[in-house]
Amino acid sequence: MLAYSIRRILGAVPTILLLIIASFFLMQVAPGGPFTSERPLPPQVLANLEARYGLDQPLWKQLWDYLTNIVLYFDFGPSFKFKDRDVNDIIASGLPISLTYGALSFLAATTVGVALGIAAALRHNSWIDYLAVSLGIAAQALPNFIMGPILILTFTLYLGWLPGGGWNGGQWQYLIMPVIALSTSYMGSIARITRSSMLEVLNSNYIRTARAKGLPDGLVIWRHALKPTLLPVISYLGPVFVYVLTGSVFVDIYFSTGGLGQSYVNSALSRDYSVLLGVTILYGVLTVAVNLLTDLAYAWFDPKIRY
Repeated sequence: MLAYSIRRILGAVPTILLLIIASFFLMQVAPGGPFTSERPLPPQVLANLEARYGLDQPLWKQLWDYLTNIVLYFDFGPSFKFKDRDVNDIIASGLPISLTYGALSFLAATTVGVALGIAAALRHNSWIDYLAVSLGIAAQALPNFIMGPILILTFTLYLGWLPGGGWNGGQWQYLIMPVIALSTSYMGSIARITRSSMLEVLNSNYIRTARAKGLPDGLVIWRHALKPTLLPVISYLGPVFVYVLTGSVFVDIYFSTGGLGQSYVNSALSRDYSVLLGVTILYGVLTVAVNLLTDLAYAWFDPKIRY
């Protein structure tokens, strides 16, 4: 397991470096520039601004400085639009908010989805199974950009039970609707994957053998069926965690949480390329890190993966 973990970690390092380089060059070939506007700036002012941010340097020098600052100092550079804030400040203000309701959404989707899928498989072709499948399909048909307005109309405008937006330090009243909006569709997918996997495992020969030996159903499920059932679920949960964070763009906008997704959209609209590049790299690094953890968890559950 240790050798497998080291190999996977060493493989992740060049992936992250390639991600940073590719993101940097893609941002360079984007049309326009950070100081492009409807009224062009005087040439001398534009030259001073480019010199201020190092944009007058050769491209290889800009890339080298950017890479060095990230690797050695974890510094994503200054913002092109905010004079008193750099990219690190913007990420530090939005990331805790996105992580808070993203982690809660992930926990809710995983807990409810796995429980729903297991209950449906254990009561196959019963009303519980039909109810779980119906809920899963309905949840998948309601992505977060549809759930957001529905929740605001229902719980804020009609019933008046919950605030329609804001963060207010992450109080529970402000967390309920973002978490529901973000977790619903993933909960449906997790429930369907868990149900299919559990049904396949329950029909395997070693489960029949365990039951033929007279083992109680609870012991058969807990000791012999649960672990192989969760293997396909784990491989799905890794990308889901990243999707929950990146998918928070809509939730941030609908509920005005002030999370990282809102900064991402604002930076794209205002051509703040340094913020856009920093957030893109952060999302990419999170993707690589979560996939790495997923691979390690998968190898722990199934030792055949290590070889």
